[in-house]
Amino acid sequence: MVIELMKAHASVRDYKEKQLSREEVSELVEAAQHAATSHFVQAYSIVWVTDPEKRRKLGELSKNAKQMEGAGAVFLMCADYNRLQHAGKLQGQEIVFDRAENLIVAVTDIGLLAQNLALAAESKGYGICYIGGVRNNMEEISELVGLPEGVFPVYGLTVGVPNEANGVKPRLPVEAILHENEYDEAKYETLLPEYDNTIEAYYASRGSNQKTATWTQQMADFLSKPRREDLKQVLAKKGYHFR
Repeated sequence: MVIELMKAHASVRDYKEKQLSREEVSELVEAAQHAATSHFVQAYSIVWVTDPEKRRKLGELSKNAKQMEGAGAVFLMCADYNRLQHAGKLQGQEIVFDRAENLIVAVTDIGLLAQNLALAAESKGYGICYIGGVRNNMEEISELVGLPEGVFPVYGLTVGVPNEANGVKPRLPVEAILHENEYDEAKYETLLPEYDNTIEAYYASRGSNQKTATWTQQMADFLSKPRREDLKQVLAKKGYHFR
């Protein structure tokens, strides 16, 4: 049952007007908290954005206005070492998070939390979508919701009742992901062209938003040039450094 639910995931970008209640949100977040966390640090926080003007501004800054304003719930998923600094103060110690390892821990923790929240929401019949666009304007978004030093937004997560069911986009074949004993890159010469054909056929068969595109071309376009602001500089202002 859980595996079938996971395999049925599709991003939802058009929601009905129903808003999630505080009880529903609390239930989802509590379930999400049971995700694995590195050394039990729980280096994450969620900002539930309910204020209409903040949602409007968040949609503008993330370039996802329709999603942010139309979803049943809007969450800003944040990496967080600020709370850990407070924990340190209670013990008379200074918490330092100026290493790349701390960044990896926090981003991993919030990723696991977010995926648990997404799965919990889908188990209730809701649809979800991750919004990486919040990293387009991290400083402005941090200011909008009052994120202090040690806290930065990793992505948004919208939840709501889908207006319509979306088809499941084919993933890479298991053989492309799973390597036994040693990493085998030679198989990509065969598997990636085959996957391109699969994706091209999928896009052509969609009931709406049909397009001609292959996976490798999309990845080449996406990764060949910078798409976000300089994260290194932004994170440095938040207390995170790469050393």
